[in-house]
Amino acid sequence: MEIKQSNQTSSAVYADAIMIRKAVFIKEQGIDPNLELDTVTPATWHYVLYDDQGHAVATARITPNDATTGHIQRVATLKTARGHGYAGALIKRLISDARTQGYQQLELGAQVTAQQFYAHLGFQAVGPIFMEAGLKHQAMQYTL
Repeated sequence: MEIKQSNQTSSAVYADAIMIRKAVFIKEQGIDPNLELDTVTPATWHYVLYDDQGHAVATARITPNDATTGHIQRVATLKTARGHGYAGALIKRLISDARTQGYQQLELGAQVTAQQFYAHLGFQAVGPIFMEAGLKHQAMQYTL
C-alpha cells in the first residue's frame, strides 16, 4: 500500500482521484457531475491510496479554510476495494500531515451513512444534519 499526494490538476494522482470519484460519487451514488467535479486551486491537496498491486483504490482531498483549519472532502473508496481499511489509512495520513503543517482542527461534511466511520477515527459531530448533493450529511470536526 502506498499513498501519493499532489496539488497539481495535471498530475497522475489527480487523474486517479477523479477516476475514483467518478466511479463512487457519479456512477454509484448518482451525484450530478456538475456538483462533484468542482474547481480546485493549488491550495487543495489530493491524496490517492494505491493497493499492493499499484491500483488506485481510495482518495480524499484537503483544502485549508484558514491557517489553522483544514477541510477534508471527497473521501471515496472503489466498491471492489472496500473493507480493507484503505479509507481509514488515508484519513490517518491526512491527520498526520495536517498536524505537521500546523493545523489545529480538521472538519468535514460526512455522509450520514459514513458518520460512524469518522467517529471511530476521532471526529465529533457538530450541528444539525444537512442536505448536500441530494444526500444527508453531518458536519464533523477533529481537534489536532
